[in-house]
Amino acid sequence: MNQDIKVTKRNGQQESIDMEKIHRVVHWASQDLKGVSVSQVEINAQLAFFDGIKTEDIHETIIKSAADLISIEVLDYQYLAARLAIFHLRKKAFKSFTPPPLFEHIKKFTDLGIYDKDILNKYSKEEIETLDVYIDHWRDMKFSYAAVKQLEGKYLAQNRVTGEIYESPQLLYVLVGMCLFQEYEASVRMDIVKRFYDAVSLFKISLPTPIMAGVRTPTRQFSSCVLIEADDDLDSISAAAGAIVKYVSQRAGIGINGGKIRAIGSPIRGGEATHTGCIPFYKHFHTAVKSCSQGGVRGGAATLFYPLWHLEVESLLVLKNNIGTDENRIRHLDYGVQFNGLMYQRFLKDIDITLFSPHDVPGLYDAFFADQEEFKRLYEQYEQDDSIRKQTIKARELFAKFMQERANTGRIYLQNVDHCNTHSAFDAKQAPIKQSNLCMEITLPTKPLYSVQDEQGEVALCTLSAVNLGALDSLDEMEALTDIIVRSLDCLLDYQDYPIKAAELASKNRRTLGIGVTNLAYYLAKNGAKYSDGSGNQLIHKTFEALQYYSLKVSNTLAKELGACPLFSQTQYSQGIMPIDSYKKDIDAFCDCELELDWDTLRQNIKLTGLRNSTLTALMPCESSSQISNSTNGIEPPRGFVSIKQSKDGILKQIVPDYELLKNQYELLWDIKDNEGYLQLCGIMQKFVDQSISTNTHYDPSQFEGNRVPMKLFLMDLLKAYKYGIKTLYYHTTRDGGNEWQEKEDGNACAGGVCKL
Repeated sequence: MNQDIKVTKRNGQQESIDMEKIHRVVHWASQDLKGVSVSQVEINAQLAFFDGIKTEDIHETIIKSAADLISIEVLDYQYLAARLAIFHLRKKAFKSFTPPPLFEHIKKFTDLGIYDKDILNKYSKEEIETLDVYIDHWRDMKFSYAAVKQLEGKYLAQNRVTGEIYESPQLLYVLVGMCLFQEYEASVRMDIVKRFYDAVSLFKISLPTPIMAGVRTPTRQFSSCVLIEADDDLDSISAAAGAIVKYVSQRAGIGINGGKIRAIGSPIRGGEATHTGCIPFYKHFHTAVKSCSQGGVRGGAATLFYPLWHLEVESLLVLKNNIGTDENRIRHLDYGVQFNGLMYQRFLKDIDITLFSPHDVPGLYDAFFADQEEFKRLYEQYEQDDSIRKQTIKARELFAKFMQERANTGRIYLQNVDHCNTHSAFDAKQAPIKQSNLCMEITLPTKPLYSVQDEQGEVALCTLSAVNLGALDSLDEMEALTDIIVRSLDCLLDYQDYPIKAAELASKNRRTLGIGVTNLAYYLAKNGAKYSDGSGNQLIHKTFEALQYYSLKVSNTLAKELGACPLFSQTQYSQGIMPIDSYKKDIDAFCDCELELDWDTLRQNIKLTGLRNSTLTALMPCESSSQISNSTNGIEPPRGFVSIKQSKDGILKQIVPDYELLKNQYELLWDIKDNEGYLQLCGIMQKFVDQSISTNTHYDPSQFEGNRVPMKLFLMDLLKAYKYGIKTLYYHTTRDGGNEWQEKEDGNACAGGVCKL
């Protein structure tokens, strides 16, 4: 019957369907795969065929037929579907399965304005032809189906209006490397481009969305994270909103510091007018964030920061709450509430927290970040001053309100500003940390803007990448991988454009990087370690020591080659203070491991010749990029052996790495009884990481009486996180009894989607 079906070709002509041709393609894609049934794929696909079906729709139907069969019973359908998708992708992009010669391809799409003109200006035809020979296009066959759909949807150069795709994954990888290292001397750059290409295409390192989607195109903005601070000033608020629009439109996730804006009812111009408070200005920021989509890759998203002691805090805490009206809610921003040791002390002593409008208490807001002793002195002084407007609230009541909103929305975050400044890459007296970013892993200095052209303000950018721990054969690989990552990201700082001068000056003066990790759950499983019982503590200590040590080492080498970053003197590193010197010693109670690397020599080398980069590490979510490398997401335990992700391309199934071999070694999220082991691991990581960690907390109501998690447990976890030196808390996730392993991508994915990296 199916032989009678007519197919409509691209030129509009019709002919009988060629089932043998379809069979040959599916059979080719099934080679060396275990358990897949070619006939089952074909039968399921034929059920959806109809007379007059387009050639392209036949391909899509076969791919979907294979993808629908993906399961833990037959794992390799994810690779069958991927190979069919790659076959279809190349046909669409090249009109052939075989990619065109690299030079010819680059020239064609440079002439069309798709690729950056510098590629042909910087590289000779001979160099490009040499790289063309080096590219291994068969590495496309290593992708899972979810990876191919992510590449198609987000990363490959394309016309986002028509859906026309211009390249294949291996071309993406080599072109990114060529662009990043184009200023290296010709005698060495071919080697490093090849090393970069191998590391990325073999999934040893993971690149964030802005780099994968943007490097090689004329749009040169690739920083994943942008931190923008607003002063309590109309010009500054307007400038911050303008900066938000510029960076949202260029793929960045935004952190906004709005904590200094005075409270409602404050006098303006000596009482001539009454201040409208924070909420109208936060709405202004919200409008800026949502004004642009991020190059068609994802929607704009931001996290807004304010201190727990702000006079309006009770109104600000409920901004995401579904109860209320549009006038007093801003539900499509996320919020970072800022705590410090004094706030926790008030909680533990069960006494009051006093709320102030920052404008009424000179010096208090700045001391909150830069000097904890001075903050305590001023705070207690202002509490005794009856001339200052203030309000008191029981500390435990305020903590419970914060925790209730965090539990209800999942996206009220926490920043421990004292940890961010005492265990920091920066000297807090010179360069205090006053906010984090969209995904709560970046801790960089900022200064308010007063105009978009302002060169005195400081907009902080961070450029991300991640080591795929699961792809490491041994920790001996860490030195070579961090060398590639640090060099490539450092090059990117000079390669990219800066729509705002304050961002360019900050980036080139501080040269901040954020190297993270992905696939931690697989790494633990294959090393026989778990999140929950301390068996992974020593492994994590050793691993993150290597990550930080070798990242610093290559940055020090780069400083010798190219010079230290201009504001190196504002770092703790310049004083010989390393992360291992300032971490919270409470973690020694569960991880009293000896350091294994030569930190003393590194310390002396850094003091002598400096660092090229003020920061090196930050542990971000890796939601999108983890799919590319078929990894578990960032540092998170998987929710299930199969994750089902809802994306604009439909349902995507992804199976944890080495499921058949390691299914008894993996520890699934909801099998972990509490957050203790996970928080311990984050504390150990934070010992070494010089920025922060997107640390999540997880709760299963079914484990508690009445299906309600006790507030006491929420609050104990906050105290525990503070005790272990954790700087930031990101998502609060609750098992809802449904398909808890289904996740939906949304606009609040950080750039790096994770974050989404």
